[in-house]
Amino acid sequence: MRAYLLRDILETNINLIVDNIKIPNVDDEEILIKVEACGICHTDLDIIEGRLKPAKLPIVLGHQIVGEVVQCGRSVENFSIGDRVGVGWINKACGVCNFCKSGFENLCDNFIATGKDVNGGYAEYTKVHAQYAFFMPGTFESLVAAPLMCAGGVGYRSLKLAGIRNGQKLALTGFGASGHLVLQVAKYLYPDSEIFVFARSPEQRELAISLGATAAFDYNDNFGGKVNAIIDTTPVWSPIVHGLGILEKGGRLVINAIRKEDVDKGILQKINYETHLWLEKEIKSVANVTKIDIVEFLDIAAKIHIRPKIEIYVFEELNKALNELKSGKVKGAKVLKVA
Repeated sequence: MRAYLLRDILETNINLIVDNIKIPNVDDEEILIKVEACGICHTDLDIIEGRLKPAKLPIVLGHQIVGEVVQCGRSVENFSIGDRVGVGWINKACGVCNFCKSGFENLCDNFIATGKDVNGGYAEYTKVHAQYAFFMPGTFESLVAAPLMCAGGVGYRSLKLAGIRNGQKLALTGFGASGHLVLQVAKYLYPDSEIFVFARSPEQRELAISLGATAAFDYNDNFGGKVNAIIDTTPVWSPIVHGLGILEKGGRLVINAIRKEDVDKGILQKINYETHLWLEKEIKSVANVTKIDIVEFLDIAAKIHIRPKIEIYVFEELNKALNELKSGKVKGAKVLKVA
């Protein structure tokens, strides 16, 4: 099968090479998936550029996968050949530790991430433990469904961790693949809440307004208000300082990023305890995603007919898409068309 392999850390020029590798064999509890589409995530850049270490090299990246089941292991009972399924960042967890038993398998010491610890979806076929594959609602085409598996699922977990109540104010800093899905879910769950978006790109601010944001701002604009919760999906630190400045007393800022880039060193020195953190303000990180997050999010997404804004790239254009993502050329979610 054709697959893009990351062989070495690439700090400057992103140029993954297509190779021919063996179609993976499945064990008794796994399914083999013919990949139809795979979302392109900023976490892939973190792996490519060395901020997030892969378990091995070479590796096939990609963790927002939708495709067709073409083979089932002997012990698999919940899927059949021909089923359309999705795979997200969670590829497997131990299932027996205290975190797994209490529904926090995202914190499992043996958490296995798709496209980082095992081969992912930038290939014609991939495999996954059947417990961590998800039936895809028939209302979603595969290209549209791919971003739901990470940008949607992890974004939904961020929204749950934000802990807001209907009528409270929410801000989103950064408005790429995850942010534009979180906005649509937040409008459904909290219909009386005002939702503000902060993004550097005029195109992203326009998209936010078109999707129902109360208002959209550049970070340099005078907001002049306070919000009860903030979800940050940017790869840098400066929006954190900005967000803490507009966070209401007792509010929570949720960072939805596995790694932050060190492009603005020293920015955290601008945090003033009295201004930014005192009066019970809180910063919380999002770590990975659980199975129930994806299940709940897909159910909501089907109910509200959520429609990701996608940019489609044919298989040969993966490097183009990754380099555009690196340069900040993003409007919605980027998706690789594999089959």
